[in-house]
Amino acid sequence: MRHLMSPLDFTVEELDRLFDLAGDIEANVGKYAHACDGKILATCFYEPSTRTRLSFESAMLSLGGNVLGFSDAGSSSAAKGESVSDTIRTISCFADICAMRHPKEGAPMVAASRSQIPVINAGDGGHQHPTQTLTDLLTIRSLKGRLDNFTIGLCGDLKFGRTVHSLINALVRYEGIKFIFISPDELKVPDYITDMLKEKNIPYEEVIRLEAVMPQLDFLYMTRVQRERFFNEEDYVRLKDFYILDKAKMELAKEDMLVLHPLPRVNEISVEVDDDPRAAYFRQVQYGVYVRMALILTLLDIHVD
Repeated sequence: MRHLMSPLDFTVEELDRLFDLAGDIEANVGKYAHACDGKILATCFYEPSTRTRLSFESAMLSLGGNVLGFSDAGSSSAAKGESVSDTIRTISCFADICAMRHPKEGAPMVAASRSQIPVINAGDGGHQHPTQTLTDLLTIRSLKGRLDNFTIGLCGDLKFGRTVHSLINALVRYEGIKFIFISPDELKVPDYITDMLKEKNIPYEEVIRLEAVMPQLDFLYMTRVQRERFFNEEDYVRLKDFYILDKAKMELAKEDMLVLHPLPRVNEISVEVDDDPRAAYFRQVQYGVYVRMALILTLLDIHVD
């Protein structure tokens, strides 16, 4: 039995196979419509989510399986004080696979250590968000045809953004990647990440102005400033509008540059950008369904001929 706690749980070769499977699913959805007949996915979400939870549910339903679970801790026995360990041991009696989101870093790992079924980390605090990273990688590979030799700018909340941390850790395994970190000083990428990049001799820059680096980018990965990660409202209000991607900034970018965003968007990407063919964030959502379908099949060891 295998779990997914981090994007690094899969080798680069295993990721290639996963993305090949996701590509086949995209091209032949009907072929997989009954692959999970009789299987049940439990979605245990102790923290609010729209895209991730519904994407998992859509993935399982598209495979012919069923879904049960809860969408916030208040509607589960966690509200009565039940531990994550006890919850997953109970869920193991009801379902074949579990996707878990939790505000505490490491909680899905604790669940995996006690579980009788595969557990997928659907986000734990500011730590990891591996299925978003798989979504990001599949989007890049599908739209550019490769996962190497490009410059990616990561903009916004680089301190608390678990999607950013996961993506950086995944991309360092590919050749020719350059990172440009765009953030105010208060939201800079953590030292452990820049220390890791220095150790691996991977090029990176840290800048404050988005306009200064737009012409260099092959990808721009925008993130929102996350109110739920701040200790006080004053700091959030001061920083929430620090970056807004608009039409004028897009005019500085390459013709084939692509804009990604893990969503939800607040106001960091102006709606006028949505009509730009380089805006890829809603296509990214669709790739998220395909990669989660592929992941469910892989962890359940289900093969479709």
